[in-house]
Amino acid sequence: MPVISLVVLLLGLASFALAKVQYLGVAIAGGDFGCQIDGSCPTSSVQFAGDAADQMKHFVGEGLNMIRIPTSWQFLVNNQLGSTLNANNLAKYDQLMQECLDTGAHCMIDIHNFARWNGGIIGQGGPTDDQFTSLWTQLATKYAANDNVVFELMNEPHDLDIGIWTQTCQKVVTAIRNAGAVNQMILLPGTNFDSAATLVSSGSAAALLGITNPDGTTNGLVLDIHKYLDEDNSGTHAECVTDNVAAFTEVAQFLRDSGRQGLISESGASSASSCFTNFCSQNAFINKNSDVFLGFVAWAAGSFSTSYVLSLTPSKNNGQYVDNNLMTQCVIAPWFNSNGTAFTSPTSRAPSSTAFSSPTSQAPPSTPSTESSIIASMVVSGTSIVEPSTWSLMTLTTLMMATGTPTAAATKALTAADSPLSTTTSGQVATSSSTASSDSGFAPATSTAAAISTVPSEKLLLYGILALVLLW
Repeated sequence: MPVISLVVLLLGLASFALAKVQYLGVAIAGGDFGCQIDGSCPTSSVQFAGDAADQMKHFVGEGLNMIRIPTSWQFLVNNQLGSTLNANNLAKYDQLMQECLDTGAHCMIDIHNFARWNGGIIGQGGPTDDQFTSLWTQLATKYAANDNVVFELMNEPHDLDIGIWTQTCQKVVTAIRNAGAVNQMILLPGTNFDSAATLVSSGSAAALLGITNPDGTTNGLVLDIHKYLDEDNSGTHAECVTDNVAAFTEVAQFLRDSGRQGLISESGASSASSCFTNFCSQNAFINKNSDVFLGFVAWAAGSFSTSYVLSLTPSKNNGQYVDNNLMTQCVIAPWFNSNGTAFTSPTSRAPSSTAFSSPTSQAPPSTPSTESSIIASMVVSGTSIVEPSTWSLMTLTTLMMATGTPTAAATKALTAADSPLSTTTSGQVATSSSTASSDSGFAPATSTAAAISTVPSEKLLLYGILALVLLW
C-alpha cells in the first residue's frame, strides 16, 4: 500500500479520536451573588469582580471561547418588576459584556433567577409571561447587532409545570427573534434545575425542543444542560461521587435521535482527588460526543476566591494569572486533547444544523514532538484552491479536507505529494504566523490535523478510500 494513501486513511480515522466541543468556557460569577433558589436576588449582594476583564482576557488567551456572565432580573430592573432596564445597573452589566465581547469570545447572558421572582414562578402564579418577555425583548434589542451574544433564558428552573414553562419560553424566543436578534444562540432550560439526569425523563427535553423560531425553524435553539457531580447535584460538596457519564449518555442519545444539540452551560467540581477522576472523565465524555454537545462552560471564576469549593478563579504569580490544576487538567486538557497528542485545535466547525462560527482563539503552544515537527501549519480561509505546482502531502490533505470537497487539483497533486510547499493559493493559504479569519464558515487551523478535524469523519474516510483506489 503506498505510504501516502495510508497516511490519508489514518488521518481520517484519527478524526474520531480528536473530537471536541465547539465552545469551551467558564462563568465569571458575581452578578448572581445572593440569589436563592426561590428567585430572590438582593441587589445589595451583587459583586462583579474588579478584575473580571483581566480574567476574561486570561481565559481567552488560554484558548477558551465562551464566557458566561450571570446577573439577576432584580438587578437589571433595580427591583421594579415589569419596568424598563435600569440605566445605571444595565451600564454596569454591559461593561462586563463589552469587555467580554472585546476578547472575541461568545458571551452568555445568564438570568440567574431559577424561573422565579421572589418566590413566584414565572407564568405560573408569579411574574407574568409578558413581564418576562419584556425583559428579554429589551436585552435582545440591545445586543441584536452582535452575533457573539448568547441568550440563556433562565438559570436552573425547578418545581414547575414543564408544559406551561415551554409555552413561556416559546413567547420569549419569538420576542427575541422579532427584536432583531435573529442569529444569536438561545439556550432552552428544563425543570429539576436543568439537570442532565432528568432532562429526558421529566419530559423537559422533548417539550423544549418543540420550540421554534417565528419562521418555524429551530436554528440557534439549543438545549441548556447543567449537572454537578456531588451527592445531591447541588455543587456544594467537595467529593465527586459520579462522573455523570450515564446521565450524559441518555441526553446525547436523545439529542442524536432528535437531530438537535445541547450545550452544558454549568458544571463544576472541587479539587478533591475524586473530582480529578470524575470531572475529567465527564468532560472527556462530553468532548467525545461533540456531534450533539455544542459546548461546555465550567463553574466558576470571577468574584469567587481561590478557596471557594468549586473555584476556578486563577491565582496570581508575579503579576501573571495562573490556573489551578482542576482547570488545567479537567477543563482545558480534555478540550485540547493534550494527553500526549500533538494534534490540537482550539476551534472547530459547528454542525450544519446550528451554523455558528467559533472565535479564532489559539491553542497554547504544545511541546514539540515527532508528529508536530512534520506538520505544515497554515490557515485555510477560502472554499476553493488553485492548481498547485508542488504541494507536500500534509499541505494537500489540509486543503482537500478543509474545503470539504476533493478537487481535481487535489487529486492530481496526490501523485506529487512528496514535494515541499512552494506556492500559495492567491492568499488562501498562509503560514502559521497568519491570524486571518474567514467569513466562509471555516475556522483557522493551527495545524494540519486541526484543519482536518473540522471535516465530518465520514468525508475523511471517503477521502482515504478514494486515495486507496487511486494509488493502490
